[in-house]
Amino acid sequence: MLDWLKAFLELLGISRPTGSGWISVVITFLLAAVATWLFIPAVRAFSLQAGWADEPNQRRINKVPVPNAGGLAVYAGALAALILATLLRPIVVAEVQAEVLAILLGGSVLMITGFIDDQFSLPPIFRLVVQVLAALLLIATGIRINVAFGGDWAPVLSGLFTVLWVVAITNAINLIDGVDGLAGGVSFIVGMSLLAVAAQFTERAASTILLAAVSGAALGFLRHNFHPSAIILGDSGAYFLGFVLAATSILGGVKVTTVAGLIPTGLFLLLPVADTVQVFFRRLAKRKNPLSAPGKDHLHHHLLRRGFSQRRTALILWGVTLATNLVAMAVQGIAAVAIVTTGVGIVVLLSLVVWRKWLAASLTKGVLETED
Repeated sequence: MLDWLKAFLELLGISRPTGSGWISVVITFLLAAVATWLFIPAVRAFSLQAGWADEPNQRRINKVPVPNAGGLAVYAGALAALILATLLRPIVVAEVQAEVLAILLGGSVLMITGFIDDQFSLPPIFRLVVQVLAALLLIATGIRINVAFGGDWAPVLSGLFTVLWVVAITNAINLIDGVDGLAGGVSFIVGMSLLAVAAQFTERAASTILLAAVSGAALGFLRHNFHPSAIILGDSGAYFLGFVLAATSILGGVKVTTVAGLIPTGLFLLLPVADTVQVFFRRLAKRKNPLSAPGKDHLHHHLLRRGFSQRRTALILWGVTLATNLVAMAVQGIAAVAIVTTGVGIVVLLSLVVWRKWLAASLTKGVLETED
């Protein structure tokens, strides 16, 4: 019955005699999407009771309190999918499982840190220290950017580049989480693109299965987060997604001979990186502290000021992210059929989420108008 699906995945290079296996990838993705989608209502209801919400202020664009514990559902959905998929079909050998556990452990610590920060506002230096420690955990398990220059300093440079990469991407995903559906959509697009690349190589089984879980969880979350959102990621979800994407993007053994060698990998995350960089230099130009509290100087804020709605802003930046990721896959040498199929798949799945959200909002509006 699933012969057509197997043949399709074999065409993309996902079916392998070793590694995660195509069935594990599909099962993990679907379980994560469904689990997260089902978890959100309960998490949202409890968040409202507990007071876990972002209140309106000068920095935020929401007009009413919005539950900020969506990251808990994303984390739980991804984790549940990985556990269930492992029980249904053993995924990887022991050394690959160690890599998966290392990334999950670091992601878990950051998720908890982000959640506490959402509710009680932790000092920035504390959050930075935790992020650095999570990056060092990756290095300790062999997940690092391999540097082929620097001589005796190569191991130090390798560790430095890895820490900077992980911390930068983790925060970059968090910083773009200012419009309904933006961070979740960008994470989904990047996750699916990295998945398409990782699936071509048997030695990247850990990346493949983790990306399937994270991409599925992000998609399930978007059903509730696209404008008008019922819940937002919060720092907990943004930190978790950012950390996993940063780690899996280098898990395949990125090797650079110059700093510019990071550009092919960086193309996948170009939008959040570019957003963070432009904010940094804009603040420097205005003689402001570039590491000061978040403001309304991100790319999505510029689009909102130009008159675009939250929906259109998210869709525009989704489109930019998709374009850069298609280019990134081409630079990585991925076959054209895999690039096109991945792009079409991303568009179809996001379109389905947007259509379902629009339909639900239209029905709700119709009911309210009828009652009036």
